Amino acid sequence: MSEDTSSQEGRESLRRIPLFSHVSDADLDSIASLLIERRFPKNKTIVEEGLSGDYMYVLREGQVKVTKLSSDGREKILELLEAGDFFGEMSLLDSAPRSASVKALAEARVLALSRHDFLSLLKRSPDLAMAVVQELTRRLRQVDEQASSLSFQRVKERTQGLLVRLARDESAGRMRTPPLTHQQMADMIGTSRETVTRVVKGLKEDGWLEQEGKRYLIASDA
Repeated sequence: MSEDTSSQEGRESLRRIPLFSHVSDADLDSIASLLIERRFPKNKTIVEEGLSGDYMYVLREGQVKVTKLSSDGREKILELLEAGDFFGEMSLLDSAPRSASVKALAEARVLALSRHDFLSLLKRSPDLAMAVVQELTRRLRQVDEQASSLSFQRVKERTQGLLVRLARDESAGRMRTPPLTHQQMADMIGTSRETVTRVVKGLKEDGWLEQEGKRYLIASDA
């Protein structure tokens, strides 16, 4: 990959990240120039829960799962990420231990940004500093909404919310999720696999959901 192509790819990837979506072009170019390309084989742990982190990552190719260990040692899947998604960004702001693990489900190519480089730029850019404040505010609101969802929404509504959140825009007025098992969905919304199976069956019968292999199709206006 040429330097110009890599730099352009980095800028395009960063612009889709909420933390950098309103940063000036000049600052974005500076950040993109600091990105390091890394590759991870299938099943390789990219980020490990409990260890300190110095990098954030933009996923360019492949698929990863974000997991957390429960009190009884079981792995709970929090998220499934595909090309264009990002993770580990909070390590840019502090050196606290990672709150979750990230493992490659397929060979993954990522662009990595170090905390040291990011903080050096942050000191020189008021626009970037303001973007950080706005992103932290957005995250606090999101945590409040998630807490409310877990406390009050029925399993059916939580399942629908999960599927809509994971879905990617597609043609013909439908969105498609990444490959999902009922157990993965159950782990992500905090219920049993059997309950998810019943809910998915009901959503199909209602016409809200269709299935294509291990992926689910949802109307774009859902």
